[in-house]
Amino acid sequence: MRTFNGKELAQYNGKNGAPAYIAYNGKVYDVSRSFLWRDGNHQVLHNAGVDLTDSHEQAPHGADLLERFPVVGTLHVD
Repeated sequence: MRTFNGKELAQYNGKNGAPAYIAYNGKVYDVSRSFLWRDGNHQVLHNAGVDLTDSHEQAPHGADLLERFPVVGTLHVD
């Protein structure tokens, strides 16, 4: 499984044909197929290509929702 740093994760922002990846609790998820992450934006509040661990606490859903998406790697915090 691939290890991403913050700079590498930022390349997967869902823009210009790039896949949309997000990180949560050290795992990197591919959310590209979700219509809720179209163009790398989610509900106008979040962007792909970043670690959403801290901001997920404010989400109206639990972290278990992320289990629907494939894990493509781990995040190594710089």
